[in-house]
Amino acid sequence: MFVEQITLPLADDLHVHLRQDHLMQTVVPLIDKGGAGRVLVMPNLKPHIKTTKQALNYQQALKALNPRVEYLMTLYLNPELTIEEIQKAATAKIIGIKSYPRGVTTNSEDGIENYEIYYALFAEMEKLGLILNLHGEVPSNAEKNICILNAEENFLQHLEKIHKNFPKLKIVLEHITTKAAVEKVEELGLTVSATITPHHLDLTVDDWAGQNHNYCKPVAKYPSDRAALRAVIKSGNPKFFLGSDSAPHLRSAKENSCACAGIFTTPLLLPYLADTFEKLNCLNKLKDFCCTFGREFYGLSALEQTITLKKISQKIPAEYNHIVPYRAEDELQWRIID
Repeated sequence: MFVEQITLPLADDLHVHLRQDHLMQTVVPLIDKGGAGRVLVMPNLKPHIKTTKQALNYQQALKALNPRVEYLMTLYLNPELTIEEIQKAATAKIIGIKSYPRGVTTNSEDGIENYEIYYALFAEMEKLGLILNLHGEVPSNAEKNICILNAEENFLQHLEKIHKNFPKLKIVLEHITTKAAVEKVEELGLTVSATITPHHLDLTVDDWAGQNHNYCKPVAKYPSDRAALRAVIKSGNPKFFLGSDSAPHLRSAKENSCACAGIFTTPLLLPYLADTFEKLNCLNKLKDFCCTFGREFYGLSALEQTITLKKISQKIPAEYNHIVPYRAEDELQWRIID
């Protein structure tokens, strides 16, 4: 069935990086232009967002730049985090606590290697209803034959163990990239869900090896892994929903011998997704993936404002103030109309 126009609520993008300073000033005004009305903000700034006060100050700075968007805040899981701070966070309506494995992605040098030492915090989070947001990789280890291609699969044992010990704790396995992750999330209870990015529905390892602007963490994997992500999206399983992991870096930080990890999709988020969902012949699944499943898992209210996507081609800009977007200068077949 040919579709040339779609109207849906503004999306819930439940995983974004909005950065600081120049990057923040460029990125934040673009959020709703790309079709998102509510975003879950990652805490891996410099310094990390470790306290409720820091999160609320950051939230106010974001609101000042773009008051049209709702910002859901998170804290960075770290050894200094206390039960008292978890309680403060819950009172202040901080949504989640984000766990990064040590050294696997941008600003994760202080990340986690042992999850059991945080069990008391997880118990308090379970009690108070905070979400545990997991970057699901383990650090590379040559002796254990672990590298960026199997780091996610090797993490799944930790997800399973945390869920077993805290079955009522809501857990989101972020930006999944593998068939194994899809199967594990399907297998575990209803308190475990996962986010999927627009770029991981498109890319495989061949698309980022040697192509710095397609390099992100976790890296895109095999065609069979991409096929599993696409299949679960087409199935309409409510445990899987949008988290773009849009991660802006300056062109100079991407185009060098050691490129930063991150793909920037914020300004054209829903047109990217409409393109992909149409290619997969599942445009009828777009609304639930972007606007329903994640909102329901997080227990959020519905967004009232709607947008309309129309089947009109547009050229993706080469850059936004020195930030190169995903598929720069390529053609998209959908655009948001006023």
